[in-house]
Amino acid sequence: MAVLDTTRATTGSFGLAGRIGGFFAAVVNAVVEWNDARVTRNALSGLSDRELDDIGMCRGDIDVVADSRR
Repeated sequence: MAVLDTTRATTGSFGLAGRIGGFFAAVVNAVVEWNDARVTRNALSGLSDRELDDIGMCRGDIDVVADSRR
């Protein structure tokens, strides 16, 4: 799982440069979240129905679980 720290306060990033940096940070964060959901979805899809049942899931729950990480 990739980690992007968006809680750290940045000092000195004001004006246009700060907005551009914030935009790129938001884009990178969106890509990281999309990739994490994709990896989770692929990992769960690779499990058999029996294995999914063992962890209390069914095939219909895979998209819900992958999207709830966002």
